[in-house]
Amino acid sequence: MSKKLIPILVKNDPWLTPFSKEIQARLNRFEDKKRAIEQQFGSLKDFANSHHIFGFNYDHNKQGWWYREWAPEAHRLSLVGDFNDWNSNSHLLTRDDQGIWELFLNAQQYPTFGHLSQVKVQIVTKNGTLDRLPAYLNLAIQDPHTHDFRGVLWNKGFDWNDDDFDASKAKKQPFIYECHVGMAQETEGVGSYRDFANHLLPRIKAHGYNVVQLMAIQEHPYYGSFGYHVSNFFAASSRFGTPQDLKYLINKAHEMGLAVIMDLVHSHAVKNIAEGLARLDGSDQYFHAGERGYHTGWDSYLFDYGKEEVLRFLLSNVRYWIEEFHFDGFRYDGITSMLYFHHGENVSFDGLGKYFDGVDWDVLIYLQLANTLIQELKPSALSIAEDMSGMPGLCRPVAEGGIGFDFRLAMGIPDYWIKLLKHSPDEAWSVEEMWYTLNNRRHGEKSIAYAESHDQALVGDKSLAFWLMDKEMYTHMSVSAESPIIDRGIALHKMIRLLTLSLGGEGWLNFIGNEFGHPEWVDFPREGNHWSYYYARRQWSLAKSPDLRYQYLDAFDIEMIGLAKKHQLLANPPGEKLNVDTKNNVLIFERSNLIFIFNFNVSQSIPDYRFNLPNPGIYEIILNSDDLKFGGHGRVDNSLIYPATELLGQFVMRLYIPNRVVMILEKQNPQE
Repeated sequence: MSKKLIPILVKNDPWLTPFSKEIQARLNRFEDKKRAIEQQFGSLKDFANSHHIFGFNYDHNKQGWWYREWAPEAHRLSLVGDFNDWNSNSHLLTRDDQGIWELFLNAQQYPTFGHLSQVKVQIVTKNGTLDRLPAYLNLAIQDPHTHDFRGVLWNKGFDWNDDDFDASKAKKQPFIYECHVGMAQETEGVGSYRDFANHLLPRIKAHGYNVVQLMAIQEHPYYGSFGYHVSNFFAASSRFGTPQDLKYLINKAHEMGLAVIMDLVHSHAVKNIAEGLARLDGSDQYFHAGERGYHTGWDSYLFDYGKEEVLRFLLSNVRYWIEEFHFDGFRYDGITSMLYFHHGENVSFDGLGKYFDGVDWDVLIYLQLANTLIQELKPSALSIAEDMSGMPGLCRPVAEGGIGFDFRLAMGIPDYWIKLLKHSPDEAWSVEEMWYTLNNRRHGEKSIAYAESHDQALVGDKSLAFWLMDKEMYTHMSVSAESPIIDRGIALHKMIRLLTLSLGGEGWLNFIGNEFGHPEWVDFPREGNHWSYYYARRQWSLAKSPDLRYQYLDAFDIEMIGLAKKHQLLANPPGEKLNVDTKNNVLIFERSNLIFIFNFNVSQSIPDYRFNLPNPGIYEIILNSDDLKFGGHGRVDNSLIYPATELLGQFVMRLYIPNRVVMILEKQNPQE
């Protein structure tokens, strides 16, 4: 291959040289597709405009409502609703030669049709006749008695006042608070957008987080799916309130300087006939046919990204959430499943060739177009990939041969911690293994580090705190109770989270409530738990109680995030190893001109511990996990200073390191 044709991605990583043709080919396919879109539609933004064509849109020139639906294999469509007493014969749609059906409702003739009108579309297909929800519907409401969903037109304006908000600072070093609105309250039940905005946003802000990640926003028929079985892609879930309420939440977050991103599920769709897109016109339509269109592990349908109508549907969905709701980006769900025909199942990505074998080219084009569109619409927006494969270039610019994401989730890190807690005694923990695991990521591709997310907290697993302390949390979390299990758990909870934040990536993520060691697990109402909401909530009173030790973890989290933000920790290059002492289980490294000292030794506190530094100076402690205010034992005097003095041509520091403690040291007058 000519040097001129070698992609920048390969030039920056010579190990990818054997795959230069594949990488250049994916760039060429993207450029060809983008060029074709621009020639036909004018721009990518105009291509991603189908939500202004399909569904319900008001025509100010003709003074009425258009309803359009793409259903090429359907035999008949009729609009039914409260405006026509659900009469399926009175308002038939007409079809064009491209399979697009449409109907116009004159506003003078139908003055009651509009905001809050209830609708469905009756579709006659080869499989029979069914009342369905329109594909581009912007609100669906479930009847509490019949559990049937009806479509609702939402056409109410909102007074935004976030013109001055810019997510650029958050994008530089994101501290993400992963949330589920429905489980954000302490009472058993379903929380609301407004309660979340008024009560939880101030807490998130006070803790120092700068990005709110909202789960389960797109409408989904089954609450227990955690929002991942989406039925109505353009509808904000009505369980938590109205679209107006969600806008209130986002606007308030922006007023507080918080960016808001959403879990975007474009990897699959619920297979429900009554609510979703499945067999809307009697055919596979939006999805692949046969086995390729069905995910056995998820029991859901898989999009056919090669169809222009599907591509336009999904890209319009991206534009819709950014423009209509002012979201500041997305956490893309299920990227690994999308990328490969095998969906990443039972595949070990142990060689570079695995990343270029069995790849769905249509998916690559879609993701490249989506990330290009996101940046065109809002340059400060964040785009995060949930990918466990580690595909090279996923988080590099499209122009370099990449896919265009800003960050990928470091999914191997929480798996590592849970595996360690499940299967290894503390004495077997290796700081050398920790160093390798937390630094094992592609150079130049940013990662979001986390010790646990919603995945680890779901029923069948449990939170990091519960793995550490288990049932002892029910009886010995009082500040007056003595328990070596709780002492160990609190110490390691702080160390694991800080080590992950400081080494694991260029961003940080925390799942709602885990900052204070929320106990137990997350379990949404289902038949197996008698439809209980007990485990689908957050017990904030635990962190607020002065009588319980949760307050110490909560306080440590505030201090940890504040320090990391102040010192631009995540915006600086990765950590530099200073000392990996496998005998004493001590790990020391430098990042952002700070010295991090971790002693994972089970019982051995080390007086006069010596290690080398690259430069001389006098250091002081700026964070000490053994402080009494963090639930520690107060074994270190934070007022002491620590000089790095020359010894045999090297600069040596000596200090006392208690067991199961992390300390951060900063050089006094670092500019000198």
